[in-house]
Amino acid sequence: MIRHTHLYYSLKDVQIRKMCHYSNHKIVCCCLLMLTQWDAITEMDEQNRPIHTFQVCHVMEPNQNNWLRSGWIQRQAAQRVYVELRFTLRDCNSIPWVSGTCKETFNLFYLQTDDPLPAATRFRPIDYAKVDTIAADESFTQTDLGDRVLRLNTEVREVGPVTQKGFYLAFQDVGACIALVSVKVFYKRCPSTLRNLAAFPETVPHMDSSSLVEVRGACVENAEERDTPKLYCGADGDWLVPLGRCICSIGHEEMDGHCRACKAGFFKANAGNVKCSKCPLRSSSHDQAATICHCDKGFYRAIKDPPTMACTRPPSAPRNLVSLINDTALFLQWTPPANTGGRNDITYNILCQRCDGGDSGETQCEPCEPDLHFIPRPLGITGTSVAVLDFAMHANYTFHVEAVNGVSELGVAARSLANITVNTHQAGVLGPAFLGIVKKDWATYNSIALSWSEVQQPHSDIVDYEVKYYEKEQEQLSYSSTRTKFPSVVVTGLRPSTVYVFHVRGRTPAGYTAYSPNFEFTTAAEDPDVADQGQVLVVVTASVGGFSLLVILTLFLLITGRCQGYIKARMKSEEKRTRFHSGHVPFSGIKTYVDPDTYEDPTQAVEEFAKEIDPSCICIDRVIGAGEFGEVCSGRLRIPGRKDIAVAIKTLKGGYMDQQRRTFLREASIIGQFSNSNIIRLEGVVTRSRPVMIVVEYMENGGLDTFLRTRDGQFTVLQLVGMLHGIAVGMTYLSDMGYVHRDLAARNILVDENLVCKVSDFGMSRVLEDDSEAAYTATGGKIPIRWTAPEAIAYGKFSSASDAWSYGIVMWEVMSYGERPYWEMSNQDVILSIEEGYRLPAPIGCPVILHQLMLHCWQKEYSQRPHFNDVLSFLDKLIINPSSMLALVNDAISFPDSPEDMPDYPLFISIGDWLDSIKMSQYKSNFLAAGYTTLDSISTMSIDDVKRIGVCLIGHQRRIISSIQSLRLQLHHIQQSGFQV
Repeated sequence: MIRHTHLYYSLKDVQIRKMCHYSNHKIVCCCLLMLTQWDAITEMDEQNRPIHTFQVCHVMEPNQNNWLRSGWIQRQAAQRVYVELRFTLRDCNSIPWVSGTCKETFNLFYLQTDDPLPAATRFRPIDYAKVDTIAADESFTQTDLGDRVLRLNTEVREVGPVTQKGFYLAFQDVGACIALVSVKVFYKRCPSTLRNLAAFPETVPHMDSSSLVEVRGACVENAEERDTPKLYCGADGDWLVPLGRCICSIGHEEMDGHCRACKAGFFKANAGNVKCSKCPLRSSSHDQAATICHCDKGFYRAIKDPPTMACTRPPSAPRNLVSLINDTALFLQWTPPANTGGRNDITYNILCQRCDGGDSGETQCEPCEPDLHFIPRPLGITGTSVAVLDFAMHANYTFHVEAVNGVSELGVAARSLANITVNTHQAGVLGPAFLGIVKKDWATYNSIALSWSEVQQPHSDIVDYEVKYYEKEQEQLSYSSTRTKFPSVVVTGLRPSTVYVFHVRGRTPAGYTAYSPNFEFTTAAEDPDVADQGQVLVVVTASVGGFSLLVILTLFLLITGRCQGYIKARMKSEEKRTRFHSGHVPFSGIKTYVDPDTYEDPTQAVEEFAKEIDPSCICIDRVIGAGEFGEVCSGRLRIPGRKDIAVAIKTLKGGYMDQQRRTFLREASIIGQFSNSNIIRLEGVVTRSRPVMIVVEYMENGGLDTFLRTRDGQFTVLQLVGMLHGIAVGMTYLSDMGYVHRDLAARNILVDENLVCKVSDFGMSRVLEDDSEAAYTATGGKIPIRWTAPEAIAYGKFSSASDAWSYGIVMWEVMSYGERPYWEMSNQDVILSIEEGYRLPAPIGCPVILHQLMLHCWQKEYSQRPHFNDVLSFLDKLIINPSSMLALVNDAISFPDSPEDMPDYPLFISIGDWLDSIKMSQYKSNFLAAGYTTLDSISTMSIDDVKRIGVCLIGHQRRIISSIQSLRLQLHHIQQSGFQV
């Protein structure tokens, strides 16, 4: 995957002295002008291939100043430009009779312009800004020349920021024996790509390496957005964190990152990233991109049928239709159709006709009487039988049984009917009417007493009676029934002042008689006295029940008293255990921190201290970074009844192990215990669905270190002290709770839109920085060396005192606007320097009183460091009395009375040793050329002097001046002691 775009490439075409390369198939060339003493040479490498170089080797002559300049290079879309240099350099020691002016380095410069300089323009080195001094990792000797061993060095430097349309590169030789083999100028980019069926264009990262470029993708052809597709372009030319997606439209399937039309015989009815389906049985598609397969002739698909279902047809007629009749009922039975049409939703309809002979002798048929009763019903029967009641005697009935399924209405074929004719003369029915008279004996508000004369039948005795009744207003939509062996009944459960309709019929051994005619009777109105009595009964019952419950509870409390005492004792024991683990007894009014590791199951700590959030309440807007466990996003928390809250969401990436999940959620169980305006606030967690998330308040200005670096010099000292005050408030709260942070640093302080600083990052389990030297591995995990107290590094002994040491480093970071503590010193050098007594010097513009507080925090004996409540009280006084901060370290003319009152800074023997110690060795020649050859001479330098000798970068200026101030103090005491430097 190409992540670089070259602006120009190798040294070729020495006749016209050009450097060219291919960039997106477009040649971009620029001339190299030999301004002084560089030679264009063609040589052969170890494979006997010609290589074109520019060389210079005037090591025998003093005061060399040879320049080689490129042609004008168009910036194109670049915001950050890189130069890759390939060169060989000869070891000065291998050159006989060489003078002391031989060098093993050369310098790289650049000049920005919007247009190429006129050809007649005189070369002015002063116009060019220095990029860096280039040194070789490997140098060659005379022996290597004889053996034809080519020791190529490759160095890459960042140029810029580049803001104008183009620039020139210039190479300065000050007395080296060097051959420049190739120069490649390029910028990094995220290449065009396809992700989640969306196309993303080539994108150039922002100039700020810490920010990501959000790029919106465009769905590929025949695809549509499901969620807005986004990618984020990182500073290294890598695409990060895809969000959203596109899906293939109907009739298309995903294939090789594109949406291809379904082939003939296949279809896709819904949008989505699924494959096209083969046409179901008895259907086909003849064109590409089919969204549905059409049914074959004679087959159908119901409206509610899914398109993946096979086409079906109506069923054939029911088979083997038979009838069975007794004294009171007619039964019809049949077997299912031989052909169900391929469906299982068959139902049956019963159609009835009554046929009688007319006066003319012809049979006349008409629909059956409406009183005919079908059990269970006449239409939509799922079984294969039905009972017919209340039919007339000596009549001919013709029944049609129709089989239907979901596509019967779509078919044009004849209806699937089975017919049968039944004559009811064989039924021993007692008659169409009930021969008794029903009367009401009495009625109350909820019951009616009925009676009727006993019926005498010629064929058999009455076994019992059935009484059917319903409310008149309901029109028999629902009814109830009761049975009795006597010609009377009391019907209860009725409503007051309501008219009921009653039917009575008798049952003989041969079957039922017909129902009696309708009889209507009304219940009585509700008696108020009776209602009052009922209410009194309820009150009395409730009183008795309440008294009984009180007695039971009293007995229960007496019995369980000892259990309560046991529980309290257990709670006190558990509290002691928690305090033992935290190593701290809280101040009055502040609860004690509970270590989640004391729980047998760490998930219990999460449930106890963190609120579970419904993931539907979380709306993710964009990705703002990436951590060890997953992406970090910003978004909104939408809880019903509350205003939307801006939040940051930490996600746990998929494929995690249980231990990773517990480690990830451990931070939430810690933050959930804190409630302070200068501690990051936990909104809740999502643990019952994926992805697992930790939701905290959103801090608009991000990390304090980055925030300060991008706003160098924009705040007053009082504003900076206000930031330190907020951090001290948070750390005082944590210290009082018995919590030790272990990773207090400016990168772990977040800043909101009102410049309020809040302590965050309570994990201490992730990689601390990208730098491989950023953490020192010791028992118990990673330790941030530059911020950690000596006893914690050596013995793993962390406490509030070690946090106080870290707070001093944070103070230094704030007052230096995010400068890296100890600059480019290695971790091992930092450890050794601290052991020898070295302490960071005061940043430029730092008040003396604040640097004294830093030194107080950096006491070697941890018991002598200030407590956080003392730090807070001290900062309160400074804010109340800002005049105490007027004296700046770089303006101070007074020194401590004795060396014991200041840190023991190491003594540097030479200018070179001093610059090496602060990683500024590239400026040795600048100091020597300006006449600074002794420690005394540099101790008087000001920042203007540093600028004048050629130190242009602000960060380098600050580092040198800070070290000069410390050196000045040291020299002062050495001279007072009678020694000479």
